[in-house]
Amino acid sequence: MKKVLFLSAVLAFASCKKESSENPTENKTESYSEGESAKAKTPEALGKEIFEGQGNCISCHQVDQKVIGPSLQEIAKTYKDKKGDIVTFLKGNADPIVDPSQFAVMKTNFPVTQAMSDEELKAIETYIYSNLK
Repeated sequence: MKKVLFLSAVLAFASCKKESSENPTENKTESYSEGESAKAKTPEALGKEIFEGQGNCISCHQVDQKVIGPSLQEIAKTYKDKKGDIVTFLKGNADPIVDPSQFAVMKTNFPVTQAMSDEELKAIETYIYSNLK
């Protein structure tokens, strides 16, 4: 009889322990996904992330100085003054208006920008305009 009680207690303890170890994992997953959706990025922050990350635009474009391509401040000013459309240019559907002499270099990056969604391209545009002084 003692063995049966002991075995029942061990099984009950093991099953309780299993449940309690499963619940925190489930809660972690839930709070993780809630946390991810709760920290939604602004278009400017998303644009900066893409610009510096997957787009690797920062390798040629700096905020305030010309490196290979024009600076973000120059791009923003020129597109604003000439009422250009950065998204259309990044899709490869507009002529260059900032520094046409560098167009051949930029053209090699169009496969990257053309693979981006309209939301991502709009975010990059928002980030570029955020650097306008």
